[in-house]
Amino acid sequence: MPALLDSSTSLHTLHVDRHVGLYRAHMLVYSLAILVLLYHRTATLLTASKNSFSSFVIHFSLLLADAILAFMWACCQALRWRPVRRREFPHRLPDPALHEWPALDVFVCTADPRKEPPASVASTALSMMALDYPAHKLSVYVSDDGGSEVTLFAFMEAARFARYWLPFCREKGLVGRSPEAYFASPDPCGDSESQKMKVLLKSDEDRDITSTPLPNLVYLSREKRPSYPHHFKAGALNVLLRVSGIMSNAPIVLTVDCDMYANDPKSPQRALCYFLDPSLAPKLAFVQFPQHFEGLNKHDIYGGEIRRLFRINSYGLDGLHGPNYVGTNCFHSRRALCGSSPSSNSTDSKAPYIGLISSEPTMARVHDMAACDYEKGTKWGSTIGFRYGSLVEDYYTGFRLQCEGWKSVFSDPAQPAFLGDAPKSLHDSLSQCKRWVVGLFEVAFSRYSPLTFGTRNASLPMGLGYGYYAFWGIWCVPIITYALLPQLALVSQKPLFPKASEPRIYLCAYLFLAAYGQDLADFVMSGGSVARWWSDQRMWMIRGVTSYLFGTIEFALNQVGIPSQGFNVTNKVMEEEQSKRYDNGVFDFGIASPFFISLGTTAILSLASFIAGITRVAVIGIRVFDEMFVHLFLAGFIAANCLPIYEAMFFRSDNGKMPRNVTLTSIFLAGLVLYVGGFLFNTY
Repeated sequence: MPALLDSSTSLHTLHVDRHVGLYRAHMLVYSLAILVLLYHRTATLLTASKNSFSSFVIHFSLLLADAILAFMWACCQALRWRPVRRREFPHRLPDPALHEWPALDVFVCTADPRKEPPASVASTALSMMALDYPAHKLSVYVSDDGGSEVTLFAFMEAARFARYWLPFCREKGLVGRSPEAYFASPDPCGDSESQKMKVLLKSDEDRDITSTPLPNLVYLSREKRPSYPHHFKAGALNVLLRVSGIMSNAPIVLTVDCDMYANDPKSPQRALCYFLDPSLAPKLAFVQFPQHFEGLNKHDIYGGEIRRLFRINSYGLDGLHGPNYVGTNCFHSRRALCGSSPSSNSTDSKAPYIGLISSEPTMARVHDMAACDYEKGTKWGSTIGFRYGSLVEDYYTGFRLQCEGWKSVFSDPAQPAFLGDAPKSLHDSLSQCKRWVVGLFEVAFSRYSPLTFGTRNASLPMGLGYGYYAFWGIWCVPIITYALLPQLALVSQKPLFPKASEPRIYLCAYLFLAAYGQDLADFVMSGGSVARWWSDQRMWMIRGVTSYLFGTIEFALNQVGIPSQGFNVTNKVMEEEQSKRYDNGVFDFGIASPFFISLGTTAILSLASFIAGITRVAVIGIRVFDEMFVHLFLAGFIAANCLPIYEAMFFRSDNGKMPRNVTLTSIFLAGLVLYVGGFLFNTY
């Protein structure tokens, strides 16, 4: 496809994915196959309703599972309708010495010094201060919701160290500008200066080695009281938005997580390629960069990079109205966040002179704006700032902005703009996902549901695309259904699927292989490996019986007034043994968690049913294999994905093994499910 912007002076270009025709052809064929499957499921259900109640329940469950799979597949197709790729040309930007660039404010949020080490947070802030951007135009704001004196001290030291670190980065031409990441890597310089820098990182001396202006570094800990809702991260970001508005008032705002450091100092220039485009800028709300993670093990056993969420789907959304906001690595238009309409001709006020930001009147206003009761009776969190009403404030804010008419773009340069840490503990990964599920359901079942509000105010494809995320948690229904019913049917020798010798088996085979094949192709074409794809699809199954299930239950309990845990900070600290296990690709189940009980129960059930099925094939012969082929395949496929679980249950002795009480509980529950399933299928 030709570039939509191909002038030699363009700051960026856009290309439509060359496989889009193939995607749409496959979409048509697969849709017909789904309709045929649903027709057969419905016909079978009508027949089953005349037999027995248990038969009706079983086939209704299968129909419901297939209907949800079809719904999620349809939503996902909106993300494949018109995927695009963009490219920026920062070298074509006007010279900042001749043409003034807009100011840039950077927001860094931290909440718990025990889980987010202050030294790492300070290192992230230093990497932002070292961006290739005019220093007098750059301000870094840090929100410490933990109010930690240790964090404050770390930033006081970081402010001193910046006098040495920033000129060092410029002189050495460093790309990754996080001190922590730089000094943790093999020494790239090997000279005396780099050795001196390591000592200075720990030094309390306050020396100025350059006359170059330093960016602003502002530390803020807002007031929080139990009687006033603080709205978690969204509330912290809104305080920073207000405070920065009277201190530096930059028209562009970069939000980053405290563990996401700048890995490409020119990333602001890439964002400017869009914000300085007069045909795009008036309606541009934000430029989203993907999340990239360092330190993932070879096969990414916990699916930490979440490639489909952060990259593959973003290409598809970018071809519609633009990608969703993922909470970090995002350059925002302050005008969009402050409640302006994209059709408005209003412009941002000029930023105040840098020397006035610490004046007494300014600081008095800052304290007022950071007060816990400032937002009472205002539109903050409703139509101004980052939106309240969901634990996933990023998704909700981006969605609301696009429904108001704003656009966004996705920038995915070859050099990752930002690098961070993914959860490297299975329990932390599942807990994070559960929190997302609860927050997404809060949007899905609100007046701003993507399927209604989004379709009406944006477009049908955008509504479906955002709906794919909003209803993420309902994956638990088909995953649990196919992890239970085929296995119980296999043990009871009551077939639910076509025989291997029947023509209808080809429909089942096509639906399974085409879905998995396309997922694999998407993963590999986006730069992933087959081994990491296998880990990713395994984690999808694991989340289905853990995060998706418990997130759905927690949301349901919240709706009837039973409180839940709320927001949990993901742990950024790992024990040494746990870290070694992760680096070696060994799953860690070292704590007794309800997640692992449901996971262990499912794993035991699949293994037991597969062994029972294979035994019957060996004893009775090929007839059983023909009748129960699909059941054997599903049980065996799930069991193959559960190999790390069996190893942790029965063969490991390290601290990361499955706790004995979890293993015994899982075996008991699996036996109970088999007993109840036997009763259900006996009346089938």
